[in-house]
Amino acid sequence: MPDEVEREIKLPYDSPAVARRAVVKAGATPLRARRLQNDCLLDRETEPLGDSQCTLRVRVDDDRAYVTFKGAPALGRTKVRDELETTVGNGELLLRLFEQLGFRVWFRYQKYREEFRRGALVIAVD
Repeated sequence: MPDEVEREIKLPYDSPAVARRAVVKAGATPLRARRLQNDCLLDRETEPLGDSQCTLRVRVDDDRAYVTFKGAPALGRTKVRDELETTVGNGELLLRLFEQLGFRVWFRYQKYREEFRRGALVIAVD
């Protein structure tokens, strides 16, 4: 299995509409329409993942659910870190499973996301 690495750069724009226009002008094409994502970040009291800047997330995105583990970011101008992600059939059930294993949801957030593609690059507008 090849290593999965997330390379992330966040750019500020005045609005999602301005960001969308800039992304399209740069040659990207629509990949996934705008939709609401519900994210839960999990951690444990003993040996917390946060102590090593790692993240465990369960995301419900339209009719899809994902579990993601993000490793500690490497130092540098961009955020680069290992990322393991897979789809799951039932995000709410997975959260209950993690709670039984000693993890607790410590942060919940929602955001609207739209995705574009330019070559191998996926660009998200949140």
